[in-house]
Amino acid sequence: MTTDISTAPILARLCVARPGFTLDVDLQLPGRGVTALFGPSGCGKTTCLRAIAGLERAQPGHVVVGGDTWQDDAHKIWRAPHERGLGYVFQEPSLFDHLSVRGNIDYGLQRTPVARRRVALEQAVELLGIGPLLGRRPAALSGGERQRVAMARALATSPRLLLMDEPLSALDSERKAEVLPYLERLHRTLDIPVLYVSHAIDEVARLAGHTVLMREGRVRAQGHTEELIVRLDLPLAHGDTAAAVIDGTVLQHDAADHVTTVSFAQGLHPLQLVSPVAHTAGEAIRLRIQARDVSLTLTAPTDTSILNILPATVMEVGDDSPGQRMVALNVGTTRLLARVTQRSAQALALAPGKAVFAQVKGIAIVN
Repeated sequence: MTTDISTAPILARLCVARPGFTLDVDLQLPGRGVTALFGPSGCGKTTCLRAIAGLERAQPGHVVVGGDTWQDDAHKIWRAPHERGLGYVFQEPSLFDHLSVRGNIDYGLQRTPVARRRVALEQAVELLGIGPLLGRRPAALSGGERQRVAMARALATSPRLLLMDEPLSALDSERKAEVLPYLERLHRTLDIPVLYVSHAIDEVARLAGHTVLMREGRVRAQGHTEELIVRLDLPLAHGDTAAAVIDGTVLQHDAADHVTTVSFAQGLHPLQLVSPVAHTAGEAIRLRIQARDVSLTLTAPTDTSILNILPATVMEVGDDSPGQRMVALNVGTTRLLARVTQRSAQALALAPGKAVFAQVKGIAIVN
């Protein structure tokens, strides 16, 4: 079952002034899917989320969600947080210790008028895989389990908008890996738009279709995630974590060799990657290729162990760290990044328009 919610854009013009810091943003975000607010600590991500929620008042401010105006200072419209129909998941779960898991989720459900309920308790429980936990108290749960319960409680309010403020930042890598698949499942199943605050690019690449890059209280760039993270004029496309995200379609899975073959937009050659999980032909799949895992050659190599060698065109060459260059490539209409040494860039005479072969040494499945 999916919720029937408007896909009208989310509009937010917000100004929050504090001593030494000012948030000043003008956002037009998709009314469906996950939008990430991304940037370093102190750039205003959480302040932006709190202002949209009404927990911190922007002055002036204008917030419209699904065609419903939550704040419009020009017309003296202000809705308190509890009147906005939103769900909020914080860094810490903040569950009621005296209630069971069922009691915590039911608390969110009871706050929601019957006429506005679109997510049943059973649906929230099933989506987040917490059925076996319903009789436990929060003290008996792991960090990942507590965070899943907090998400279920937020969903039980049938929110028009779900706000998530770095919900995985307090978890270790094992617990984080436990929760991420449930987040993906939630976003695929429900049509509730999500604003997701993070400073972890791997989370953004895995979850977000749209990204807002923030810096010092301002929007530096916003747009489709796969386009922003490969722009050499932005910091996302530099350093050791620089990577491209590719949305593809599974062509086949070889169970004997555990190799999945994936086609992608305008790619003349499909990608092959090792995956112990069987994938079904026609299945949508999102891949991440780190720039450090792409090397370049001017001629197609032979007798190599590398499975993926793609003809590409250099689109742009930019500075990276000392002695390193970042190269933006087009493979068909798909953008890749390659991080090469300055000496190699000079030896290969890399420049826009140059035909090369991209040797992809590693591919990660991110959903």
